[in-house]
Amino acid sequence: MTRCPRLHPAEEQTDRRSSPVRQTVPLLLTAFLGVLAAFSASAQDWPSFRGDASLTGVSTSTLPADPELIWTYDTDGAIYGAAAIAGGTVFVGSLDHGLHAVGLEDGDFLWRYDAGEALTASPTYADGVVYVGDELGTFHAVDAVTGEMKWTFETDGEIASPANVAYGRVVFGSYDQFLYCLDVRDGSEIWRVETDNYVHAGPAIYDGAAYISGCDGFLRAVDLADGTEKQKISLGAYCIASAAILDGRAYVGTYANQVLGIDLAAEAAVWDYTHPVRQFPFYASAAVTPEIVVVAGRDKIVHALHPGTGDALWTHNAGAKVDSSPVVVGDRAFFGTDGGVVRSVDLATGDTTWQYETGSAMAAPPAVAGGRLVIGSDSGTLYCFGGR
Repeated sequence: MTRCPRLHPAEEQTDRRSSPVRQTVPLLLTAFLGVLAAFSASAQDWPSFRGDASLTGVSTSTLPADPELIWTYDTDGAIYGAAAIAGGTVFVGSLDHGLHAVGLEDGDFLWRYDAGEALTASPTYADGVVYVGDELGTFHAVDAVTGEMKWTFETDGEIASPANVAYGRVVFGSYDQFLYCLDVRDGSEIWRVETDNYVHAGPAIYDGAAYISGCDGFLRAVDLADGTEKQKISLGAYCIASAAILDGRAYVGTYANQVLGIDLAAEAAVWDYTHPVRQFPFYASAAVTPEIVVVAGRDKIVHALHPGTGDALWTHNAGAKVDSSPVVVGDRAFFGTDGGVVRSVDLATGDTTWQYETGSAMAAPPAVAGGRLVIGSDSGTLYCFGGR
């Protein structure tokens, strides 16, 4: 099977770390088997890649009609992952090997953790700890206040997958083809599940399971408690995008130029959408509400679809490819473009409502919390927009 392509121009690592001895800990979660609930972010926080555990990409914060540039912060490498925002602090990874922490209010430097390798994955914040994997396969847990390492865990492949955290365990994928679940206290392994190709996407947590769309062309549901594979649903093509889950359906774009609406109970796609003319892969993850699915493509178009039918509601010509996963904020969707523009569009019409030209390509998704939008660029600059 064809491998998933990379999202950035850095050369693929060819040497892999030897497999470490991993400790399997006793399962302690039988009391809530099948009834795990996903965390959701408050309006003041954006703790993970898509804002909540189901990866819906919807912020409960607000933004002004015309957000102003509040501050910028420069790293020494490209920023490809979304920032995490918690407790007034912004956490972002960079190809400069650093996990950076800056103040949400003013962009002032707080600390920099040296991961030793490039960071393309989006960091995740939970309970005072920031989690992120690096390009050589080390997964890091970092104290959110001090920037000091708490523990690390070694895999045998690059980690581009954003992590997800629930009930004392952290779940993420690796290019060594495994989905991992670790104990947040010490990084000890609870379980791992092997797939048939790279695990690039981030896992969604929904109804007691971790859902992962894979480069092997399947959407797998893995029991969060014991690592049992509960579902294996064919996607018809491999996926870079993460699946967003809402009300029993998963929504994901594939490398075969389709967006799928999947009924999890039926274990099958109930609709598929393909643009009638421009057919390009979907790298970006969808933002989903009960009324709309917003997904951006390499076809330079942002597509709005009906969640029930997959019918196109509108399309927006972005003028450049869009690998930046859109975020819904109120009645608008925000995203960055390869043309260096941060833009918002009206959810009802798809018309542009605001934009800012940065001059640098933007593959990173926005993060929105506390009345601020934070987004990184390929030039290594982190931008913060909001009201003064």
